Amino acid sequence: MCMLKGCSRHIIETGGALMLGFRYLKTTPTTYVLHYRSGKIVQEGVGLSFFYFAPPAVIVLVPISSRDVPFVFNEVTSDFQDVTIQGELTYRIRDSKKIAELLDHSVDAVGRYKSDDPGKLNDRLIHAAQILARSYTQKRTLNQVLVSSDALVGEVLTGLKQAAAVAALGVEVLDLSLIGLKATPEMAKALQTDAREQLLKRADEAIYARRNAAVELERTIKENELNTEIAIEQKKQQMRESQMTAEIAVEQQRANLVDAKVDNDRKETQSRAAALTAMLEPVKTVDWRTLMVVSTGLDSKQMIGLAFQQLAENAAKIGELNISPDLLNTLLHTPASGGRKPPVS
Repeated sequence: MCMLKGCSRHIIETGGALMLGFRYLKTTPTTYVLHYRSGKIVQEGVGLSFFYFAPPAVIVLVPISSRDVPFVFNEVTSDFQDVTIQGELTYRIRDSKKIAELLDHSVDAVGRYKSDDPGKLNDRLIHAAQILARSYTQKRTLNQVLVSSDALVGEVLTGLKQAAAVAALGVEVLDLSLIGLKATPEMAKALQTDAREQLLKRADEAIYARRNAAVELERTIKENELNTEIAIEQKKQQMRESQMTAEIAVEQQRANLVDAKVDNDRKETQSRAAALTAMLEPVKTVDWRTLMVVSTGLDSKQMIGLAFQQLAENAAKIGELNISPDLLNTLLHTPASGGRKPPVS
């Protein structure tokens, strides 16, 4: 009496037997019942229970509960790579009369569907979802598809809700979930290798960046040390310049002192020269011999020597000069005390 796999029992017949052509129908609250007689709807509703005359009656049972439909299909990305999309579609029948007009949901006496039309609904929904997924994957590469499951779900779910074919079936799509997005084993291994290489490259770049930062830090330290040495040398140079400036100032003071001393000595010399000139002015007309006698106090021998010198200078004016031996002897030897003076003639 079960209509589909996994569904609940829809019909309970009285005693399980036909009594004078009458049957009793009892349905669950998730089933919409349409009772036709001679092509017209006699009664309809959700979860109805009633007796009906079986020979002219047609019973249509439309399940209105939500249903989960699993799907798996393969598509091709824009870079011509296969990708497997696995997921689950959740829907419910919103317009039972419309779906009953499009697909045969009539049941026989024991509650089995008379055709396989009810199963076609799942196929049509999966087909619509596959078309939308194909449109999404063909616009993107394999890498983009594998990392954009949320975008794929959003686009397919929005497309199903807006699709005219789905609306024509009287179906409401509730949700769509993806269980897996997989590439072929060869491409998955290649992508893993590429991702591994990228991670290794990033690790190498991190090591290089760390080493570069260490080198940069070392360079900064060296520059700071060099700047410190330069600052110290500049301070030393400033100290030397200050010391040199002080020494120059001292030497300048010394030079000024020497100039002042020289000027004072010159003035003193000029003063002495002026005093000497004033002292010699009265005696510049006096004979030098007189000055010599006056200044030195010559004895008699020195005076006689000077007299002989003067006689020699005026020899041309002297006619005859007699000098006795005693006079010469006296001049050459110092006379004893109390001795007599030699005669001069």
